[in-house]
Amino acid sequence: MPKPLVNITNLNLEYQQNEVLKGLNWQIFYGENWLLGGKSGSGKTSLARAIAGLEKSSGDIEINFDPSSVLPKQVVFVSSWYQFTNLEGDRNFYYQQRYNKHQQNDTLTVYAELLKFAQEEALDIDDVSYYLDLFGFSNSKNTQLIELSSGENKKMQLIKALWLKPQLLIIDQPYTGLDAASRKNLNRVFDDLTSQGLHLILISNDDELPDCINRFAEIKNSRLVIVNNKEGITKEETRIKKVLPYFLQQAPDISAKSMVRMNNVNVKYGDKQVLHNVSWEVKAGEKWLLQGPNGSGKSTLLSLINGDHPQAYTSDIYLFGKKRGSGESIWDIKEHLGIISPELHWYFDSTARVWQSVASGFYDSIGLFHDLTHDKQRKVDEVLEFFDLKEYKYELLNTLPLGKQRLVLLARTIIKNPELLILDEPCQGLDAVQTQHFNDIVDELCTHGKTLIYVGHFETQLPTCIEKRIILKNGRVEAIESLTESIF
Repeated sequence: MPKPLVNITNLNLEYQQNEVLKGLNWQIFYGENWLLGGKSGSGKTSLARAIAGLEKSSGDIEINFDPSSVLPKQVVFVSSWYQFTNLEGDRNFYYQQRYNKHQQNDTLTVYAELLKFAQEEALDIDDVSYYLDLFGFSNSKNTQLIELSSGENKKMQLIKALWLKPQLLIIDQPYTGLDAASRKNLNRVFDDLTSQGLHLILISNDDELPDCINRFAEIKNSRLVIVNNKEGITKEETRIKKVLPYFLQQAPDISAKSMVRMNNVNVKYGDKQVLHNVSWEVKAGEKWLLQGPNGSGKSTLLSLINGDHPQAYTSDIYLFGKKRGSGESIWDIKEHLGIISPELHWYFDSTARVWQSVASGFYDSIGLFHDLTHDKQRKVDEVLEFFDLKEYKYELLNTLPLGKQRLVLLARTIIKNPELLILDEPCQGLDAVQTQHFNDIVDELCTHGKTLIYVGHFETQLPTCIEKRIILKNGRVEAIESLTESIF
């Protein structure tokens, strides 16, 4: 009998002094492509990193590459987070930096990064054109890395990994932030490459899987459990509905009948036009869905609303009843809104504890730098209790499973009971049960006078309260629609 591609025997692994994997055994044979699912925090990412040699563990992990294969004898791991460095080799970025043009040249362009990667990995730079075209990324070659949206960053990760064509490719949350067309094309590439001898392990909670996935497993009680299909993978428990804290049941103070009004807004970086003559109005109490392909300008549009983009001062924009640039500060704007986004999550203070992360929402800061009053402390505790996060109060945010981190940031978003909620891809990385729980909370919040702008690529993973939709494409408004009819 031939040796398995991967043979794991009695694997043990600890994280933060907690036992994550204990006596785990797993064999992956040639021709097998696995989905590794299961509950958040069960150890999936730790196992993947251990296989790739990136996590310290005890036990035996044996990789038996196929000597007859033309594919490189490599294990490549793609993390759920994308990280890049500036030209000096560090990651000392801040949240608003991607919108400040005079500081954007601190990072490489997309093409320069790919050229550097090609040189490091002895790849032919011409071969990457196929993947750039496939993911609609060809026009972004001259874009600075720091300018990329979360979906575009994910594409950069995937392009590099697929370009390598290793014998074993492990991807943590491959579909995070990708639009529908990109997800479909990615699955097509997976099917093509596995037919050439590449083997896949996908860590994913999504239902859209490539046809090549033929084995399924999860981690239970620190050990691997093989199941027959994806339906057999354990889901998160349905949470018992709780009463929303009383202070969040109160309608927020409404500052103006029109929350956002944009008139023929343009945003340009040098020769690159990001937004073209965008006109849009969000009235108090409305619930909007903002959609569009990766790179269509959604993040830039939101940055004009939340005060982070300096070009808002030169545009015809009214926020909460006041003309932008009429004397208000960025903090005056942020006082009216609560926001969650992948970018905010990336740049959030890694030293913040859970309660500090939530409390920072009172001050719109990336971390907590104020003492709390008794009333604010009470509200933090009530919100932590509501989200089932009380036991994690003093834990570091970045040590929690991704699903719980998202709930912490939602708690931060609503802690001051803002009149406008901006939720940009808030359910990235969550499974169906967690997503439903998250959106149920959004629906309940919106029954108490909130205005909502929600960004989501998955039509089946949206709150039911949404009434209207705006669609961007190539920086232009392609459509504005109500639930029942087009109004554009």
